[in-house]
Amino acid sequence: MTAAAPPGVLQSPPAPEWTWEYRGYEPGEERLREALCTLGNGYFATRGAAPEAAVDPVHYPGTYVAGCYDRLVSTVAGRQVENEDMVNLPNWLPLRFRPLEGPGPSPGPGPGGAPPGAAEPADAGRWISPDEHPPAEYHQCLDLRGGTLARRAVFPLPGGGRLLVEQCRLVHMGDPHLAALRTVFTALDGPCRLEFESALDGAVTNAGVERYRDLAGDHLTEVRTGAADEDVLWLSCRTRSSQTVIAAAARTRVTGAVPEDPRDLLEELRAGRRAVLPLEPGRPVTVDKTVALHTSRDPAIGGPLRAAVDRAREAPGLPALLDTHRASWDRLWRRAELAVPGEAGRILRLHLFHVLQTLSPHTAELDVGVPARGLHGEAYRGHVFWDELFVLPYLNLHLPEVSRALLTYRHRRLPQACRAAAREGLRGAMYPWQSGSDGREETQVLHLNPRSGRWLPDHSRLQHHVGSAVAYNVWQYGQATGDAEFMHTKGAEIMVQVARFWADRATHDRVGGTYRILGVVGPDEYHDAYPDAARPGLDDNAYTNVTAAWVLARAVELVRLLPAPRRDDLFDRLGLDRSEPQRWEEVSRGLRVPFHDGVVSQFEGYADLAELDWAGYRARYGSIRRLDRILEAEGDTVNRYRASKQADVLMLGYLFPPRELSALFARLGHRMDDDTWRRTVEYYLRRTSHGSTLSSLVHGWVLARARRAEAWAYMQEALVSDVVDIQGGTTPEGIHLGAMGGTLDFVQRCLTGLETRGDVLWIDPVPAPPPSPELPHPSYELSVRHRGHWNIRLHMEGGRLTVTVPASEEPPLRIVLAGRPVTVRPGESCRLDLPA
Repeated sequence: MTAAAPPGVLQSPPAPEWTWEYRGYEPGEERLREALCTLGNGYFATRGAAPEAAVDPVHYPGTYVAGCYDRLVSTVAGRQVENEDMVNLPNWLPLRFRPLEGPGPSPGPGPGGAPPGAAEPADAGRWISPDEHPPAEYHQCLDLRGGTLARRAVFPLPGGGRLLVEQCRLVHMGDPHLAALRTVFTALDGPCRLEFESALDGAVTNAGVERYRDLAGDHLTEVRTGAADEDVLWLSCRTRSSQTVIAAAARTRVTGAVPEDPRDLLEELRAGRRAVLPLEPGRPVTVDKTVALHTSRDPAIGGPLRAAVDRAREAPGLPALLDTHRASWDRLWRRAELAVPGEAGRILRLHLFHVLQTLSPHTAELDVGVPARGLHGEAYRGHVFWDELFVLPYLNLHLPEVSRALLTYRHRRLPQACRAAAREGLRGAMYPWQSGSDGREETQVLHLNPRSGRWLPDHSRLQHHVGSAVAYNVWQYGQATGDAEFMHTKGAEIMVQVARFWADRATHDRVGGTYRILGVVGPDEYHDAYPDAARPGLDDNAYTNVTAAWVLARAVELVRLLPAPRRDDLFDRLGLDRSEPQRWEEVSRGLRVPFHDGVVSQFEGYADLAELDWAGYRARYGSIRRLDRILEAEGDTVNRYRASKQADVLMLGYLFPPRELSALFARLGHRMDDDTWRRTVEYYLRRTSHGSTLSSLVHGWVLARARRAEAWAYMQEALVSDVVDIQGGTTPEGIHLGAMGGTLDFVQRCLTGLETRGDVLWIDPVPAPPPSPELPHPSYELSVRHRGHWNIRLHMEGGRLTVTVPASEEPPLRIVLAGRPVTVRPGESCRLDLPA
């Protein structure tokens, strides 16, 4: 495709390992392609929809600004339900075109219009699209290195002849408010006259997720349109409840021909500019559309409309924009370098591309969290769950300023979390399972089972373990960066308030002498109550209790290590009683962890549940990833069975290396040796349906050292989960950012055994089995940032690890490799043979 790319746009073909391509037009795959071809820069992102496409069953254009939410009330099952959504903003992409017959006047504005009295084929004058005019050639190419999406299509013209359309778009990684689209039209056979329309469309709603379509999605109001000058059109609007003002301005310029009959069409919800292009065979005509987007949330502007118009008017031409855009991506790729050979490496590069488009250096300037489905669609309403648990470990070692901003999002919402705990009569912070604009609990009270069509109670807000995930991320960030200023202030406040919550949430069992956490939901999510119970929630979920014990122990350690003035300030500011850390210590050693049959129980009473006929259900339904929906449609409930949606107990093996996990269980009075953990892993492997994209990732992680071939099979599934839409329809609604980030971290931390403890890098690579066609020798290269050392390069190949530390004035890097201390000076490399 690149050999015939738009002139002046793609100067040289990207290397195959840096491209993601689709050949041929497949309507059934279009929404999946739109999600995977999304372009973004951390401030906003736009799905990879065709510029001429409107919302219909095939296409879903969408543009989303990070942190732009709005709240509406819907009537569901006779109840008033309030939901907050990440808002689908006015569509800046529209650029449509159609042929005109002869030299006469152009047709009217409506689709399919034709000059009065003209004798021409019935479809003359219709806007061209792949759906109504099947292309003779169709090719999309996502350039991961340069951050551009190109398209080449050859359309048959109604009166005979062919039209070549070449397009390239970008969402600028250097200037977060700019985007651009270049379209090059070439008549291939004979001359023709082509009308085009470049527009901004405000007639958009949130309608990208089918199961949400009965809910209110009309978030935009007060839409206004106008023309700033002969090149620039604008559109502004406001969200209904959050009152965020959004403004977009588009500059459209033509080169290669003199446009005929230029005119503006300023409608109530749409601003468009039309003109007619005389095309001569083989002579390309270029239309460049440069767009600026601002909202009233932006700093340092007098107003979003003025800022957007000025930025669009003054933006450089597309070649200059492309140069600075690519330069920004080059800098970003150098900071986030990860090289793995083969198809796995290409998919990992795609994953990293989407992580960086959602969470870029621009994110560090925003008040946003980690949206579970990226900025790629409307699934999960753009909410923030616990997915940062899988994304931040990668960012910590590449873009720590972004990690800090994402943790600051949590800190800004700490008062809301404390108010939520107080409403339950508890001290500390109870973070919500789903967070949006202000940190209140955004989890729906009802959810729709698409299989049965019934609206059911949603008890997932009882996943209080999200607070432990927030605290874990704070601690890991501190270990990776040594950012004492953050850890002694915002980080300490989060850690302490989550610890206070767990200390109050735990109740003392005088009979057993343990502390218990009752009425929660674990990561599994399938089990939200005991069979036939009157109340929701489960008791002593092992993952919840062990991670709560970890938070309490780390909070005690952090308070002890704080400088005395900082500690006094923290206690005074939070109203902490001096005796509270003693209570944290006591509870951290006394929380109950249930066992049965020599394995860790997922929760108290798990062993009393029935075994599921796994073979029978697979035979009847094929995919049983959403076993909960299958059973509910049958009038049954997964609460009756030993069946999990995703890793629950096994999540402990994802968070904690064996040494730390063993110490945690010892703190709680249990022995966690290799045999006990192996039995526990085996037990839950057979009872998990993998209804989450995170499940395969976690299972691959916990198996990596003991059963690498099986671990690789799980990782292969995690790698392709979005690429092939393994869950059957979820990826078109937005990519799974946690799974993408987790696969990157699998290479970065799991395969290398990389840990950041203090100012030392601990490395203990996964042993390599004998190579085979299915499982080649591990070969990978990555760079990490640790404390003051930037771009430390780790290269693994053939059982040998090479560590290269860039030249700097920093002290030598201290490494512990499989128990052996090593020191590498800046500007030097060290080649180390790995133990078998």
